Amino acid sequence: MTTSDRPGDRLAAFGNQLIEVHLQLREDLDRIRENLDSHLDGGERPRMLWAHCMTFCSALTRHHTGEDGGAFPVLAERFPELRPVIEQLEHDHQMVTGILSRVEELLGGLAPRADLSEAADGTEAADGTGAVDARAVREELDGLSAILETHFRYEEKKIVEALNSLDVPEWKGSPPAFLLTEDD
Repeated sequence: MTTSDRPGDRLAAFGNQLIEVHLQLREDLDRIRENLDSHLDGGERPRMLWAHCMTFCSALTRHHTGEDGGAFPVLAERFPELRPVIEQLEHDHQMVTGILSRVEELLGGLAPRADLSEAADGTEAADGTGAVDARAVREELDGLSAILETHFRYEEKKIVEALNSLDVPEWKGSPPAFLLTEDD
């Protein structure tokens, strides 16, 4: 990217930044799913699964909360024709919140254990709940992935152009929450 000396120019348009955030969220979710798959296929449990999932859930929640409280009101005000689109996106956010709650609940039951499916001595958990819990987490992540892919594509198709046309001075010095990733 290059910078411009013209007043009002941005390094990257907000819609393009949104796409970059979506790409990062997709990659993070794919990495978590791959690690969980590896474990379910008999590989070693990724020791940081709980932390990675919670970090991802937090980043996704911050992104959606930032859209609901920041980007969407600005878009609705400046582009009233986008209000039905914004309502659909907000509805999607509610569905995603429900899935994230279930993932966090499942992970909460797994977090204290040394492994997803092994007892402290390295043998299979007596009640077998580790593997079941890991599969339940995987099922929730599969549902989340499907919803997010549809949601992200719809959002990118419907609002990126409008976001790219925005000039919001207060967003320039301090990026809004919907444009932050877990690394920010």
